[in-house]
Amino acid sequence: MSKQSKKIKPKTGNPVVQRAELLSELQQLAGDDRETYEALSATMFLNPKNIEPSTEEAVENAEKAKDAGDKAKAGMWYAVAGGLSIYEGNVKKVVEYYSEAEKIIGKRYKILKNPEKAVTIAQEYYKKFLPT
Repeated sequence: MSKQSKKIKPKTGNPVVQRAELLSELQQLAGDDRETYEALSATMFLNPKNIEPSTEEAVENAEKAKDAGDKAKAGMWYAVAGGLSIYEGNVKKVVEYYSEAEKIIGKRYKILKNPEKAVTIAQEYYKKFLPT
């Protein structure tokens, strides 16, 4: 079996090692584009199926926190919504949610530099490594 056709299966080892292996697979998909790789490694969920709230619920949580004046929590929830939007392949929502998080907490998100390319690479990753 070639390395290209090999599927990654859950292992019962160290989760830090597993994450490193998956990130190296992401790095292969990004190729020489270090900036996009770094943007994705900082924002995308490697297995978004394990994330409990939906995108809509994350946005609701963000708005409630924002209305309550809790900037840290609002920014975190917008980033969760952005990460789930990467998985959904919705570039418009990725830009919307990470821009809102950026505005609220002042953190710069590299994914906003080239969101179309980042989402395309993330979709390749998800098709290759997440069971349907």
